[in-house]
Amino acid sequence: MATETHEATGHAADAAASAPGMPQLDFSNWANQIFWLLVTLVVIYLVLSRIALPRIGAVLAERQGTITNDIAKAEELKQLAVEAEDAYNKALADARVEAGGIVADAKADIQKDLDKALAKADAEIAAKAAEGEKAIAEIRSSALKSVKEVAKDTAKELVASMGGKADAKALTAAINARMKG
Repeated sequence: MATETHEATGHAADAAASAPGMPQLDFSNWANQIFWLLVTLVVIYLVLSRIALPRIGAVLAERQGTITNDIAKAEELKQLAVEAEDAYNKALADARVEAGGIVADAKADIQKDLDKALAKADAEIAAKAAEGEKAIAEIRSSALKSVKEVAKDTAKELVASMGGKADAKALTAAINARMKG
């Protein structure tokens, strides 16, 4: 059995040695291989140029159109945002000016009301002061009368306690002279 295996192995080795080698390197098959290579390349070229590349080109064109449209829309929205910001800033400035005017008007109205109230208060104070001065003058004049009467009565009593009789006209004249200064 061992001899049979050895013989089979020997025949296989002889057949391999007599074989031309890899079929790609066999010069007798090159014409056939070149033909099929050219057929394969033509088929690949036709499939790519007729089917794949137009689809890829369409996708790229669609993408480019979408990108261009998106960029244009972004620019438009950016411009709208700038315009909106400018309008906002203008409205804010106008509102500040209007608020300043309202504050100035309110201050002017308050100042007018305050001036009226001060004038009214000054008039009331002047009237009260006049009334007070009048009352003080009345009190002073009544106090002077009272002082004169008390002075007359006191002088009369003093003269009477010293044992004399007082003349009313002389007492009145003396008291008036003394009160004048």
